[in-house]
Amino acid sequence: MPNIFRTLLRDEDGATAIEYGLIAALIVIAMMGGLSKLGGGANGMWGGLSNDVQNVM
Repeated sequence: MPNIFRTLLRDEDGATAIEYGLIAALIVIAMMGGLSKLGGGANGMWGGLSNDVQNVM
């Protein structure tokens, strides 16, 4: 039984998976922030284009 506990304490596979999960979560959060800023700019661009088309018609 003590050998099993020693083996589990030395096993770092779970810690590595958690680290990769945290890195992926940070990347997703950064992408969401960037896309929300980009989305606001694109919305203004499409609104301006819509106004221009309506003015021409």
